[in-house]
Amino acid sequence: MNTHRLPAFAAAFAASSIAASAASVPVYLGTYTGAKSKGIYLTHLDPATGALSAPELVAEIRSPSFLAWHPSGRFLYAVNESGSNDGKSGGTVTAFGRATDGRLQMLNQRSTKGAHPCHLVVDSTGRWVLVANYSSGNVVSLPIEDHGALGEPASVVQHEGSSVNEKRQKGPHAHCIQLDPANKFAFSADLGIDQIRIYRFGGWAGVLQSNDPSNVKLPPGSGPRHLAFHPGGRHVFVINELLSTLATFQYDPAKGSLKAAHSLSTLPPDFTGANTTAEVVVHPSGRFVYGSNRGHDSIAAFRFREAESKLEWIGATPSGGKTPRNFNIDPSGRWLLAANQDSDSVVVFGVDSETGALRETGHRIEVGAPVCVKFAPPVAR
Repeated sequence: MNTHRLPAFAAAFAASSIAASAASVPVYLGTYTGAKSKGIYLTHLDPATGALSAPELVAEIRSPSFLAWHPSGRFLYAVNESGSNDGKSGGTVTAFGRATDGRLQMLNQRSTKGAHPCHLVVDSTGRWVLVANYSSGNVVSLPIEDHGALGEPASVVQHEGSSVNEKRQKGPHAHCIQLDPANKFAFSADLGIDQIRIYRFGGWAGVLQSNDPSNVKLPPGSGPRHLAFHPGGRHVFVINELLSTLATFQYDPAKGSLKAAHSLSTLPPDFTGANTTAEVVVHPSGRFVYGSNRGHDSIAAFRFREAESKLEWIGATPSGGKTPRNFNIDPSGRWLLAANQDSDSVVVFGVDSETGALRETGHRIEVGAPVCVKFAPPVAR
């Protein structure tokens, strides 16, 4: 299976976006569709100033709440976060081809074999898409066929269990799935059972198989939501939605095992209101880690002392809007873009390379219910 060959009709997908200056960075935004949003939007980041261009609708599709790029840069995949589609039970994942002007052409759509898919990742070989289904609490792997389209699922794994929060943890809720840098192990943060489930992953077969150890447990009521690897490959950061904490784990890449090392609150000590967390992102330098607070409406910043496996609080900066969901840092490490879901805005912050602190830039754009920020990779030639 050759995922990098393109058919004749797809010649338009052979180069990166030319809709803006060659120096600008294309950024794709996933949304919840409704009165102010119709799907996936494209904006361009000016790497010198942090300014964003006016967003443009590039794919009309139902609630593309999380996006993932193919390593070639030619294809984009989006979960369609719903419990049903066209009258059929379960959510879907959609494959797109990327045109020279940045627009997306739908290639096909597949069932995720679960309800409310909320997160996905493409493996480093470009042969597989892995998806987490929140409401049904399961994870699935789907093959990427020639020319970027998706095949039928190769494996579906159902999580089991519950935890102490009666409103949110009556059953499993797989909230993300990630792969380690070696593409050998897959990790799913399950909010409903307070576990990180660990799977052996075959890049060729694409099958998710239970690892030994099969999981790592978090404190009851934590609600692990998302996780991110440190660039050094020896640490993993888990943001816990229900307890508003950020946890550090030491990672053994030979065994696929995680060992708890340190944890801190994502909130300042004087905050007493209601809050849940959403996203965790590691700075490209590996020196800083960031998490989003919904309620406090801020981006929490931490310094990471790698030798000690410890986090150090820097501060929490207002997100410039309401309910910051996903956010991302550009490849240069200079700019952080925060998607404020309930104020329909994407706000740009400067990142201090020495301290990790965030500063307001005054740059923002309006997009209906933005929930995912993805910088587009360069197109492989």
